[in-house]
Amino acid sequence: MVERIVSATLFDGQRLGPRDMIVRDGVIVNVTEPSGSGTRLEGIVTLGFLDLQVNGGGGILWNAEPTVQGALGIAAAHRGLGTVGIMPTLITDAPEVMARAADAMLDLWGEPSILGAHFEGPHINLAKRGTHAARFIRPFDDASLEPIKRLRAKGIPVMLTLAPEYVAPRDIALLTELGVIVSLGHSNATSREAKAGFAAGARAVTHLYNAMSQMQGREAGLVGAAINSDAFVGIIADGHHVAPEMIALACRARPRADRMYLVSDAMPTVGGPESFELYDMEIRVEKGRLVNPEGALAGAHISMAEGVAVLVQRAGIALCDALKMAVTHPAQLLGRPDLATVIGRRADDLICLTPDLGVRGTLGDLLSDVAI
Repeated sequence: MVERIVSATLFDGQRLGPRDMIVRDGVIVNVTEPSGSGTRLEGIVTLGFLDLQVNGGGGILWNAEPTVQGALGIAAAHRGLGTVGIMPTLITDAPEVMARAADAMLDLWGEPSILGAHFEGPHINLAKRGTHAARFIRPFDDASLEPIKRLRAKGIPVMLTLAPEYVAPRDIALLTELGVIVSLGHSNATSREAKAGFAAGARAVTHLYNAMSQMQGREAGLVGAAINSDAFVGIIADGHHVAPEMIALACRARPRADRMYLVSDAMPTVGGPESFELYDMEIRVEKGRLVNPEGALAGAHISMAEGVAVLVQRAGIALCDALKMAVTHPAQLLGRPDLATVIGRRADDLICLTPDLGVRGTLGDLLSDVAI
């Protein structure tokens, strides 16, 4: 048995401050107040990030490779960047692709880095489709319900992004009864239609401000309805999808402080090459933005760690609150409090950040480094 005391500024899921961790055989068995003894780590130690909207990474697009190997490759690319758990996200596609993704998820379940399945579409508003292919957008039907039922029968978390003006409240209620996390997005809903979606059971909103009806003086749209709700609201913090001051505004305005969560909306270029193909279009990184041939945004070229840095350094969010958005709040949405808990976690599931919030490595990596 190997036991070490590690002293660090620690984010434990709820608080950020100096703590001692007792690490036994690579597992954190206790956290105590600082003792002044043991190995001292500079920077910040935090629980690894949880990303509920990941389209790809490491050169792999989940739509193009909805397989066990595809999901594991995406997860590995993001783990190297500080994200220890992902929801592979399938954007609007053919029914058979959705079925293949569900098959892969059934085979993957039990892999710690895979948190469940996110289907972003296909039941969305054509006018707010963004880069989603119009030819695959369709009404809610059994072709979508069947793979979702198979996943939920095995207890696998499923998130489904849909437009509440196109999916009836009774169908949202049906999905909610199955335990699906219904997330409103890619929608031109009025505030009334959005509220009807929440009343039917929708618990989340997909990438606030993007691909949705905007807030106006006489009509709140989905943006205003989301901000005013107690739903969990995802947001992309790459400095391109949303202006940092608008992130700060939404965070201040929410009625519950624990309902904002960070997503990457990452594409294969994160940890991979500078371009990839989506729906037979080339998507490229240009000045830090991912764009399609028309110059429109097509996902994001950012990791969760980089998103945390934008929240803190550009949006003015307190570091502890930003880390909660990347760890604690997504864990709450999933019903996985264990993912926002330090005790009992492997040292490899905690990451070390530099003072400027770059990723230094996992706690396990650093503990195995004889130089510390």
